[in-house]
Amino acid sequence: MAELLTDDQVTAALSTLPDWSAQDGALVRTVELPSFAQAIQVVNRVAEIAENDNHHPDVDIRWRTLTFRCSTHSSGGITALDVSLAEEIDGVLDALA
Repeated sequence: MAELLTDDQVTAALSTLPDWSAQDGALVRTVELPSFAQAIQVVNRVAEIAENDNHHPDVDIRWRTLTFRCSTHSSGGITALDVSLAEEIDGVLDALA
């Protein structure tokens, strides 16, 4: 089981993840894409990464708005796995810019 991060460790991680916040034991980011099709492309790419990492975010799709929630459910909160996944999601989104 992955070890939970302390509040200080989460705060430090968020300093490198400016578009994310900590909410209810998860790292959360909401992003609006130019189109529904592009939003689904992002979800598909994140799904590939998540399968490869064997660590899966919760994803809420509302037309072209995506909300990602990264939490290690088996550990009951935020772990280094979630920070890493958030960084990878940022990479997918940055590639669109």
